[in-house]
Amino acid sequence: MTRQLLFSALLATSMLHVSASASSVDHNISKGLMPISKEQSIKMLQPFKGDFRILGSKIYTQDEQAKFSPIDYAVSWGLFAEPEIARHISVNQYDRYLNWKIDRLPVPKEQAMQMVSNMHIIPANPTIAKQIKNVKRGDLVRLKGDLVEIKDKDLVWTSSLTATDTGDGACELFRVSSIEWIEKVKG
Repeated sequence: MTRQLLFSALLATSMLHVSASASSVDHNISKGLMPISKEQSIKMLQPFKGDFRILGSKIYTQDEQAKFSPIDYAVSWGLFAEPEIARHISVNQYDRYLNWKIDRLPVPKEQAMQMVSNMHIIPANPTIAKQIKNVKRGDLVRLKGDLVEIKDKDLVWTSSLTATDTGDGACELFRVSSIEWIEKVKG
């Protein structure tokens, strides 16, 4: 009887170890590490940097893209990064999409659409993987890194390369290698 209990305990421990290992493999890139599967790749498309006002952020853990991008940022820049404008922008992030609105546009709609974006954030290293979750609505951050394309089995996820596009496929797939707080919200 004792032998069977010992075997059961060893089997359970072994199964837990396999489960934990599979989980860490699935989220390797989202933790700022390089791909470990031959089926995964990150291709740099172009360098990217800017100062962005955080309008919102959403953490993802369950969708297929979560193993690459654990968080999306709703951001504004340019005129829309000014605090007196940004505070009036409301956002709704869901399923890797962003809807936003402002009661009174200070510029034509076409111009306004180019100053707000949804960014799928991929950490370039473990330090960035920790830092990216510390942003708050209202923070102004300087982000540097690359716009990328991710491949994994049948998934091909490609960043937009222009600020003038809107709608599906207009988001930046941003592998962030540096984050610097220019303004940090108190509290």
